[in-house]
Amino acid sequence: MRQNLEYWLVVVIARGLGALPRGLARLLGEGIACAVYWGIGRLRRVGRRNLQMALPELSFEAREKILRGVYIHLGWQLVEFCRMTRYSPENTRDWMRTEGLEHYLAAKARGKGVLVLTAHFGAWELSSFYHSLMGYPMNAVARHLDNRRLDGFVNGIRGLHGNRIISKDDFGRGLLMAMRKGETVGILVDTNMTPPQGVFVPFFGIEACTASGLAHIARKTGAAVLPGFMLWEPAEHRYVLRFGPEVEIPHTDDVAADILGGTRRATAVLESWIRRYPDQWLWIHRRWKTRPAGEPGLY
Repeated sequence: MRQNLEYWLVVVIARGLGALPRGLARLLGEGIACAVYWGIGRLRRVGRRNLQMALPELSFEAREKILRGVYIHLGWQLVEFCRMTRYSPENTRDWMRTEGLEHYLAAKARGKGVLVLTAHFGAWELSSFYHSLMGYPMNAVARHLDNRRLDGFVNGIRGLHGNRIISKDDFGRGLLMAMRKGETVGILVDTNMTPPQGVFVPFFGIEACTASGLAHIARKTGAAVLPGFMLWEPAEHRYVLRFGPEVEIPHTDDVAADILGGTRRATAVLESWIRRYPDQWLWIHRRWKTRPAGEPGLY
């Protein structure tokens, strides 16, 4: 009964927001985000702590502005997800575009697969969807929702234009198969991990336990690693799916050093993008929860 109630609640909200004019829906999305900002103090405190550790050079007021921006962008992303079933190349032309596609096409042409280095940053749900909408379907690694009926609803929207979900439960095998076929896979690399799945690398000057699977698969298969993020550009009033230059993953006789070095490089690239758009990264996640042996907790 609980799962059925969850499912229908989500479906009603999604269809309701999806049916509204986009401008009005975004205003409602902002309202929902503001309610969450003030209503769930734990998340707000985590965001403040993260910003204090990562960007200590900023004033309290500047960090608060960034944190409020995070919630606004989350509210907007909720609306975009609810409206994705209505999107086409024609009706998104005025407010979505791609930049750096030549990096992706060059990497794809090598035929060894493409690993898109991405994160809970910008409109991450919209990024792979828009990429498939423009004729480039891809795979994405994601955890299945506990509510299987709801999971089917969400993944049905994600896959409308050919995208496919690789379950985290089958992460390694799914990635290897996709790379052998020369396919593209998006991997979110910004969540807190625990050893041995994660290795410690600097992230905003603080050691962060980071998923090493991307570097491991890239080293093993020769796949290209390419940063890709769907970011809101205030000056243009549109989303831009940006692909950056390829991230080189070391390939020597020292496997462990290569994986550590590759993870370090990928994390440094992600940090550089977040510093450019700090109000679009998910600061409310306890990114530095796992600590090296002997270090006290940060939260």
